[in-house]
Amino acid sequence: MFYHVDYLYWIIMLATLLLSGTASLMTHFTFKKYSKVEALSHLTGAEAALRMLTANRVNNVTVERVDGFLSDHYDPSKKVLRLSPDVYDGTSLSSIGVACHEAGHALQDAKQYAPLAMRSALVPAAIVGNNFAYLIIMIGFLFHAMTMVKIGIVLFAGAVVFSIVTLPVEWDASARAKQQMVSCGIVTASEQSAAGKVLNAAFLTYVAAAISSLLMLLYFLFRAGFLGGGHSDD
Repeated sequence: MFYHVDYLYWIIMLATLLLSGTASLMTHFTFKKYSKVEALSHLTGAEAALRMLTANRVNNVTVERVDGFLSDHYDPSKKVLRLSPDVYDGTSLSSIGVACHEAGHALQDAKQYAPLAMRSALVPAAIVGNNFAYLIIMIGFLFHAMTMVKIGIVLFAGAVVFSIVTLPVEWDASARAKQQMVSCGIVTASEQSAAGKVLNAAFLTYVAAAISSLLMLLYFLFRAGFLGGGHSDD
């Protein structure tokens, strides 16, 4: 494969690994740091999420425990907010911050927040793009089949759009959480900053993912000759 001698590819790969690795380390470090700081309210993450939902009259969402570390997510199709064990049962500022962030997604859904609906609609494109685009592009370049390369690039572009649309969705959910944590009496105003730091660190992982996917898309466009006169046989 041409990637073995393609220095541009390896430079981009190194940059994306550095970005994603740094963001992931920051998220884990920040979560662990504030997981040792118990909230004055002594609410668990599950209780905090339920309080936030109830205060906003969102009564059709259930909160469940799910296996994994920081595997927390909201499923708009099933109206289920799933929290990892550390978050579901934890009473730390980290646990509450993450739980309220996921509850923020439920509030977005209840208020028909357009970017969330757009992201949900793009999920199939993201799955296909992430799972098959690389393979199609590689085969296309290997056999000089530009039609396959173009198809692969289009599929990968769908995944890139998904990662970009994810940014305002995640930022808005965190903004809702930061405001609601205090107004709902989940944390005090003095605790809000610490809980918010966990959400800010987690947001960086989405930024890193968006930048990484965009860099790879630009690389494929360049190698296919659509940007800057690059060619697949360089």
